Amino acid sequence: MRILVVGATGLIGASVCARLVSEGHQVVGIVRSPRANAARDYQTLVLGMATALRPEDWLPHLTGIDAVVNCAGVLQDSPREKTGQVHRDAASALFRACARAGVAKVIHFSAMGVDQAQPSSFSATKYAGDQALMALDLEWIILRPSVVLGRPVFGASALFRGLASLPVLPSMPDTGLLQVVQLEDVVSTVLFFLNPGSPSRMALELAGPEQLSMDEIVGIFRRWLGWAPAARLVLPGWVARLLYRLGDLAAMLGWRPPMRTNAAREITRGAVGDPSHWMSLTGMQPQSLAQFLALNPATVQEKWFAGLYFAKPAIFVVLPFFWIMTGIVSLTTGYGNGIGLMQSTGAGMLSAPAVIAGALADVIVGALIAWRPTARKGLYAGIALSLFYLVVGTFLRPDLWNEPLGPFLKVLPIIVLHFVALAILEER
Repeated sequence: MRILVVGATGLIGASVCARLVSEGHQVVGIVRSPRANAARDYQTLVLGMATALRPEDWLPHLTGIDAVVNCAGVLQDSPREKTGQVHRDAASALFRACARAGVAKVIHFSAMGVDQAQPSSFSATKYAGDQALMALDLEWIILRPSVVLGRPVFGASALFRGLASLPVLPSMPDTGLLQVVQLEDVVSTVLFFLNPGSPSRMALELAGPEQLSMDEIVGIFRRWLGWAPAARLVLPGWVARLLYRLGDLAAMLGWRPPMRTNAAREITRGAVGDPSHWMSLTGMQPQSLAQFLALNPATVQEKWFAGLYFAKPAIFVVLPFFWIMTGIVSLTTGYGNGIGLMQSTGAGMLSAPAVIAGALADVIVGALIAWRPTARKGLYAGIALSLFYLVVGTFLRPDLWNEPLGPFLKVLPIIVLHFVALAILEER
């Protein structure tokens, strides 16, 4: 079969594509940026869901397609992502295009519980997309998984591992139970419904065999990583709300933290359901989290990832703060000292312009690092600027290498931290 997979680089989409290729299917993956259009074992097409809001935007990509798997989803509105555009408008346009192009089978990923309550724009727009598909004369299957966990990590699955690495477990208040489902089981379900003659026109809940609290899930991951149980610290409600708001702020800068206000609304409801229909229909025996992890022993990669999970946001707060505050200090309270330092090198009339130029360059580097789409450029600019300061400074004031506070020596770990940030920048 020739299958179009929308959201081909996501947690579910990437695994679906890999499995389909291994099963001998021809895959066309829809990605939203040229950078995601890397060398893969299948054809990729660049198409942003935010702009593909009419059936005409999808029709050219549906020629020769036998089935569509829509894995696209976003947690919350941000400058980079809009829930209404992705879950409702673009999805509806895709489904209508499938009907016009004669693509009979459409497998659509929704989320557990959206048909019962819509506490946020995430679930409301997901349900709107479901309804748009159900209204069409297609062989449609709507899959509503609980929180999906697997060897690959993103979003909540990454958060659980990060929490498992902390010496003290911060327990969020007002969180519901989760019936986590394994990624392998979800992908196998997609393959089942792509088989000729498989049933259609139904919505299924995909849930694991047990209901767990967030703290229990983190505890299972902690044991898997080989670490002793951690003390539990229940966070006050105001602290939890502050953390969610900080997540919203990070999202406004283009980052995708799993802790945002939409997540708070959804997690309060929890994600539990009845997998019996799914199991009886497909013959699936969903794995528990403990069973899956027992079959996949933790490696050093998992331990590194868990340990670096909360170090990453700290790094991407500290580096922009360092660069921007350096520039601000150079233009305000430290301006006189900067002028004096430059004059000591013999810069003369160029002292003031050099201080101002350096300060502005620092602020620009910090802003570039803080804004996710330009973070990589900002990190390289920070490395280049740091090396420039060292080379020029060594030529003009070599004695600063011998200062007790080590103003030049301290630049070296700063450069190294930029390389660490580059190494852990990728989100998927």
